[in-house]
Parts: sequence; C-alpha cells; structure tokens
Amino acid sequence: MNPVPAIVIPVYNHKTNLRNVVERALHQCSLVIVIDDGSSDGGPETLVDLPVQLVRHPCNQGKGAALLTGARTARNAGATHMITLDADGQHYPEDIGRIWEMVQMYPDAFIVGCRDFTVPHIPRASRFGRAFSAFWMRVQTGVAVHDMQSGFRAYPLCALACLTLSERGYAFEIEVLVRASWAGFAIREVDVRVHYPPAQERVSHFHSLKDNINISLLNTRLTLRALVPVPFRQSTVAADGKVSLRHPMASLHRLLSNKATPAELARAAGISMAISSLPLPGVQSILLLLCIGWFRLNRICALAIIPLAWPPIVPGLGILVGYRLRHGNWLTEFSLRTLGYEAPQRLMDWILGAFCLAPCLGLLVGGIVGALSYVLYRGLREREYDS
Repeated sequence: MNPVPAIVIPVYNHKTNLRNVVERALHQCSLVIVIDDGSSDGGPETLVDLPVQLVRHPCNQGKGAALLTGARTARNAGATHMITLDADGQHYPEDIGRIWEMVQMYPDAFIVGCRDFTVPHIPRASRFGRAFSAFWMRVQTGVAVHDMQSGFRAYPLCALACLTLSERGYAFEIEVLVRASWAGFAIREVDVRVHYPPAQERVSHFHSLKDNINISLLNTRLTLRALVPVPFRQSTVAADGKVSLRHPMASLHRLLSNKATPAELARAAGISMAISSLPLPGVQSILLLLCIGWFRLNRICALAIIPLAWPPIVPGLGILVGYRLRHGNWLTEFSLRTLGYEAPQRLMDWILGAFCLAPCLGLLVGGIVGALSYVLYRGLREREYDS
C-alpha cells in the first residue's frame, strides 16, 4: 500500500500565525486537518474559507489529546500517515517534503523533525528540555533521539494505534516515542528548520511548573518500567515467552529459543553483575540501562541479574575485601562498634572492596551464565535436529 499523508495541526489560541501556517501546509498536501483544542481567541474562525477539515474540542484537553483526535480523523479520511506541525509558526511547512521523503523510505518508522538549534532566540529552557529528554530516552530505550520535544513529526497510523498511551498533554510526544521504541518500531530523524521569534513576541502554552512535573513523573514511570525484566509488548521476545526470576533455567531456555546466543547472555550477565556491584546506590540501574542500549546487551538477561547484587551478601563481601586490603587481615568482629560506631570506616572498606570485587563477580557470573546457557543451547539444538 502506498503511503497517504494527512497534515494535522493542533491549535490552542494561536490566532496570529494559524492561517499563515495552514495556507502554507495546503501547498504541501491537499488533506490538512486542524484540531481546535478549545481555543477562545477566534483563531479557527479565520479558516472558514480554506479547504481544511476543522475538528473542535469543546474545551482544552491537551496537545496529546488533540493529536489523538487528529490521528482518528486522518484514518477516517483514508490516510496512512499523520504529519504534525505546530500552529505557532515555529516550523516551516515547506519542510514537510523532507519528512515525507523519510516516510517513503521507512513507512513503518516514526519520523522526528530534528530542529536546527543554531538559529537565534532559542530559549534556554528548550535547549535544556531537549538534552534532558534525549538523555532519558537513551536510558529507557537505548535509542538516541536528539529532539524528543519536536512537534514536527510523521506517525504511521497503524503503528500508533498499537500503542497504549496515557499522556494527554505535552508529555504525550515523549511517551509515544518511548513506547514505540519498546514495541519494536524504528525512530528516525531528519533535519528541519525552525523559527523562534524574540521572547516578547513568543506565544507558548507550555506551563513550566505543571508540564515539567508531568514530564518528570512520566520519565520516572517509564524508567521504572524499563528496569522490570519482563519483555515489552510486541518486542523480539515471543509474547508467550514469559520470563520469571523464580524459574531462571526455564527463562534462560526461552531466551535461547529466541535467538540469544550463550556469548550474548554471558556478556549481558557479566556486565550487569559488575555494574550492580559498584558502590553507587541509586545510580547502578541507570548506568546499566545506558550500557544495555550502548553495548546492545540482552535486556532481559541483564536486568534479571540485578537482584544477585542486592544486600547483604555482595555489599558484605565488598566490606570484607576492603577491610582486608586496608588492614591486611579479615574483619572477624561484627558488633555495634564495628558496624555502628565505625560505620564511616566500613563505608570506606565497602567502596574500596566493591570496586575491586565488581570485575571479579562480573567474570564469575558471566562465566556461569555462559556455561549454563551453552549446555542448554546444545540441548536445544540437538532437540531441533532430532525433530
């Protein structure tokens, strides 16, 4: 099926630039849909003589809700892809062609217009927000997307319909890319131009406090979900291949049956164990997620190893090793004095011992997982050969 585009422009009180943006969009595509998200400035009324579809929300529901309404309207109109751009004049409708070229090359991918931030008048908050969101996208998915907050995008409508999305405000544009990546869809970027007027002329409905809190809460939820060693829906792990920490051998068998090699599992387990053993409370998990994406580790195996490093065994071993290195003998007295009053000393022991112990534990656990998976791998292949 050949891709069929629809331009969707969500609008909320952007009367000044709305007609100009819509007219320019009409030169790029005959199907333009404007979603009025409860405007009160009379902007949508300026479009009555233009050949556009105007859909109106009786009250303001948020940008995400407007985009979902636009997606439904576009599908009903026969479109396969929704190209979105903002109504404030920030984007150049003439760059729709660049987006569409990428759609034709990658029809199943989510295409993001990466804005040129070398132009004048870029707000500091926008620069920070872009870097902040890109960092968390890398943590949560392992995918590098440079402009998570760009509203100039192309959505494959069938793929969008597969996603379960909870956000209805500005955070929607972050959530949709994370969940699309989890579901196995590609995220691709294309450079686009951007125009920011001087601060005194700029109109923005982004609420610094409320919307930043919503984005932070969303990133917290997504990061916690990324730490759960359970396959994502529509991931490369079979939908019926549940992973359970209570049945590690069966889970390992399922991973092997889904094309994970013993070497890949050993590498994931070893790196996970080494990182989880480091004396970096609250940081190990984020560091591990970054490594999973950066080194393309088997996510399920890496996350399943984390509980092995939970207290008290591994931190206790770190304290013993550190004490031995600092004092030349083993710590044999475990009392209120040695563990309570001398807590700063034990902390130093733990830090020193953990950094020495981490690579050793990583090699040990990686070797064990590699050996076990190799045995299961051979058994699995022999069974396939016999059948």
